[in-house]
Amino acid sequence: MPKLKTNRGAAKRFARTATGEFKRIASHRRHILTKKSTKRKRQLRKAHLLHSADVRAARRMIPYC
Repeated sequence: MPKLKTNRGAAKRFARTATGEFKRIASHRRHILTKKSTKRKRQLRKAHLLHSADVRAARRMIPYC
């Protein structure tokens, strides 16, 4: 059976945790930061877990993660 290719875009965006879940970076942190509150920007720094509905797709895109 041939090896599966990893989706490089997904590999850069998602990482596997020790418990097998996928973590992701929060969006809305790139630009137009002046109108966002300090609290909102601080909370967007944290890594978030991928939603359960998207885990199956992520597992397919990153088979060896």
